[in-house]
Amino acid sequence: MNVYHISDFAELVAGNPYVGRGIVAGQSEDGKAVSAYFIMGRSANSRNRVFTVKDGEVFTAPFDPSKVEDPSLIIYAALRSFENDLVFTNGDQTDTVIEGLKTGKDFFTALTSRDFEPDAPNFTPRISARIHFENRSFTYDLSILKSADEKGSATARFGFSYPALPGVGHFIHTYMGDGNPLPTFQGEPERVRIPASIDDFTSEIWNALNEDNRISLYLRYTDPETRQYQERLIHRYQ
Repeated sequence: MNVYHISDFAELVAGNPYVGRGIVAGQSEDGKAVSAYFIMGRSANSRNRVFTVKDGEVFTAPFDPSKVEDPSLIIYAALRSFENDLVFTNGDQTDTVIEGLKTGKDFFTALTSRDFEPDAPNFTPRISARIHFENRSFTYDLSILKSADEKGSATARFGFSYPALPGVGHFIHTYMGDGNPLPTFQGEPERVRIPASIDDFTSEIWNALNEDNRISLYLRYTDPETRQYQERLIHRYQ
């Protein structure tokens, strides 16, 4: 097995009807810092949401506010920035990291105050990413917090740090597939090929996700020198 193999996104989700929520971080073939986040859903409550963008930050929001059942785990800031850091996560730990950075904590230390989601029996992992810009380049980190056992009695914490390499990204998601309870993601983040075109990558991710369960996708390509960025937003209700 070639541990340095880089897969197309479609290869990584092939045959998986329910990836859950997913994050991709890395560098495009032409040197942009790439941040991507998508959500999927099975229940009516989970499917009743979309991404919204306000002042450079990304939030989940109900598509139909009258149908919201429990907003606690589905409504949150998905992407925010502070100084030289861009943070994107699958829950309200986005705010935890941002507040930690403001007080001098690093990305991983800020997350020590958080655990997996309290949604027994699934105990959905909290997945988080941080892109750190410095010297006209960047590095990136990924984290996953998941239950150490089927009882949810303790949290297992995993952190990964990467240099920026052209065309290389890392993909982490919450579930290995559908099931009851849902099987938690296992192993290291997966290496994924990132093209130069944000439109190509947007289409590649969206079209690879299960059509019945995909909900919303946000991508940002940031120039590490100027910090200017392109963004794309797509959801099932368009």
